[in-house]
Amino acid sequence: MSQKSVFPDSGLREETRLSDEQIIELYFRRDEEAVRLTDRFYGGDVFRLSYRILESREDAEENRNDTWMKTWQSIPPVRPRFFPAWLLKICRNLALGRLEFRNAKKRNAAIVELTDEMEACIPDNRLEEQAAEAELEGIMNAFLKTLPKEQRNILLRRCFLMEPVSEIARSFGYSEGKVSTILWRAKGKLKTYLEKEGIPV
Repeated sequence: MSQKSVFPDSGLREETRLSDEQIIELYFRRDEEAVRLTDRFYGGDVFRLSYRILESREDAEENRNDTWMKTWQSIPPVRPRFFPAWLLKICRNLALGRLEFRNAKKRNAAIVELTDEMEACIPDNRLEEQAAEAELEGIMNAFLKTLPKEQRNILLRRCFLMEPVSEIARSFGYSEGKVSTILWRAKGKLKTYLEKEGIPV
C-alpha cells in the first residue's frame, strides 16, 4: 500500500489530521495497530526526513523504526495535539543523534545550517527544561493554528521535513524569494509568540 504524505504539494491534508486522535487513542489502549497506522500515514515523510539527514537508505529505515519505538514508549503519557509535527520532531532528533554518533566530521554543511534554522522553529531540549513538555507542545500547537494554512504548510515543510526552499517553491509554484519571505515572516511571528508566552528564543 502506498503511503500518504503528510505534506503533499496541495498542502496539509485535513482528513489525515482528523484521524490522529483515533490513532493516539489506540496508543493509549496499547493496541499495536497504532504503529501500523502511524507508519501508513506518516512513514513516507519520516523516511524522507531521515534520509535527508542521514543520506543512507539503511540508516533512514532504521531511524524510521526507532521513531515508531520512541512514539510507542512516549504515548502514553504524552498526548500530542499536533501529531505530524510531534512525530517529525522525534525523527529529526533521533536522526541527528545517529548522524553525530556515526561521524560528526562528515555532517553535511547544509544540514548543519538547516538544523540551526530549525531551532528557531522547534524548541530544543534547553527550552524543554524551562517548561513542561505538555505546556511547551501546547504553545507550539496553538501558534501553528494561528498561521494561515499556506504559511503553516510552508513552515512545516521547511522546518520539519527539511525540504530545500527551491523544492518548496516548485511545489507551490512560487519563486524562491517569495517562499523565503513567507518563512521569514512565519519565524518572526513564532519568535514574538514564544516571547509573549515567556519562552526565550
